[in-house]
Amino acid sequence: MSGREGDECVALTLALSQWERGDEGERGDEWELRGFAGNVCYIFYFTSQCDMLACNRKKILEEIAAFRKESGLGLSKCVVLYRRVCVKLFRGGLVLYWNSEAECMSRDRLQELQFKRLRKIVERVYNNVPHYCRAFQAAGIEPGDIDSLEDLSRLPFTVKQDFRDNYPFSLFAVPQNEVVRFHSSSGTTGKPTVVGYTRNDLGTWSELMARCLVSAGTTRNSVVQNAYGYGLFTGGLGVHYGAELVGAAVIPISGGNTQRQVMVMKDFGTDILTCTPSYALFIAEVIEEMGLKKEDFKLRAGIFGAEPWSENMRQQIETRLGITAIDIYGLSEIIGPGVAVECEEKCGLHIFEDHFIPEIIDPVSGAVLPYGEKGELVFTTLTKEALPIIRYRTRDITTLTVEPCLCGRTHVRMAKVTGRSDDMIIVRGVNVFPTQVESVLLEIGETEPHYQLVVTREGNLDLLEIQVEVSERMFSDKIKGMEALERKIHTQIDSILGISAKIRLVEPKTIPRSEGKAKRVIDKRLL
Repeated sequence: MSGREGDECVALTLALSQWERGDEGERGDEWELRGFAGNVCYIFYFTSQCDMLACNRKKILEEIAAFRKESGLGLSKCVVLYRRVCVKLFRGGLVLYWNSEAECMSRDRLQELQFKRLRKIVERVYNNVPHYCRAFQAAGIEPGDIDSLEDLSRLPFTVKQDFRDNYPFSLFAVPQNEVVRFHSSSGTTGKPTVVGYTRNDLGTWSELMARCLVSAGTTRNSVVQNAYGYGLFTGGLGVHYGAELVGAAVIPISGGNTQRQVMVMKDFGTDILTCTPSYALFIAEVIEEMGLKKEDFKLRAGIFGAEPWSENMRQQIETRLGITAIDIYGLSEIIGPGVAVECEEKCGLHIFEDHFIPEIIDPVSGAVLPYGEKGELVFTTLTKEALPIIRYRTRDITTLTVEPCLCGRTHVRMAKVTGRSDDMIIVRGVNVFPTQVESVLLEIGETEPHYQLVVTREGNLDLLEIQVEVSERMFSDKIKGMEALERKIHTQIDSILGISAKIRLVEPKTIPRSEGKAKRVIDKRLL
């Protein structure tokens, strides 16, 4: 070992010793130490950062030595991969995983794990859930017929109506005394969808949400402002317990009272915001109305989901709030938020395949489609105890890819959801998704990100009207400017959708705001 290498190891050992005593300090300009989360600490050395598990000093030094020998890199550029935390130098920054063993598992090992868990879950639902026993028998299949992951396509689908037909608890696979929490949908279109969790399910959910939050940069030092709804809705509590597992401080503010949200965000030093993307934009709007600037806040990142949103909306959020906007995906029937999340590359959401198997199917025929083709997303749960679900049709439209991601995670990625097969509107034979309209409006940039699609029928003809809020500046401008903007939107919409739509520009604050999912479509047809 050279003198320089020896000095490095001495400095590292001293740093670890000092951290174990709970001290913080500096040793010249060479290093400083700050606590991080639980058994994890940040070590800053020669202005470069390594994040490592501070539990066994000898083991850490051995890991560093092994990597240095293999890579030829100095300590200041090393990767330490140990147990549940992995951070690596990446484009001058850090990539952080909550559970590197799971998130970076090889594809072969991952598929072996999936098959093992699939066989187990199929047997459980067959033996414990009468609905699945009947459905499997009707399809002529038994648990012993599952010989590979490809056999998953032989199993019957689960749909939303199955939850209603088995309301409230008939889809549960455990006795009710093992269920420690219930959640449900609002039930505005029928009986609510009821989901249940065992204590192990809640642990799994917290683990998955911790992965999501850490992917967005959440640390033990973070202040997470959770503006998702609490109560029967899964969003609020899912984020809450994941953030607490990471060790962050949680502000359980829920949605609403936006001026108070802004005050708390500023006074409490919030650095991570969680809510729907449409509500994030509304918060940005209120910040501006209150005469504040994004520089007045400590916000670094936001985790936004529960509704489809476009890349243009991401740019709006990032620009107006001065943050990195990360997409998260989930649904109550599967577990809640935490099924998938973007990494810092923002090139798709990593689905946690050690807990879920995703498929893409043709929404009409139900046939499984290959990677890369757009279709309806289907999920099978692998580890849920209270409510295991086989091939649930989400109605969300997306694509899947197994191409390697630069972040190092190996799990399949799904593209941002472009719409829903059931929320999709068909106007004169054309499939129309609200996100298509949103993308056009935000690209033009002279409107507010608030709009509604109103569909009516006159005789046998469907009519589409798109109501769009204009900015204060545009609304107070000359009438010619409004007319020119209307024509511009009309031309762009006609080009994207392939059908003509009436564009109606409305004054600011006309379209109702939502603290949860924004209502984008009003279908007045009697179909």
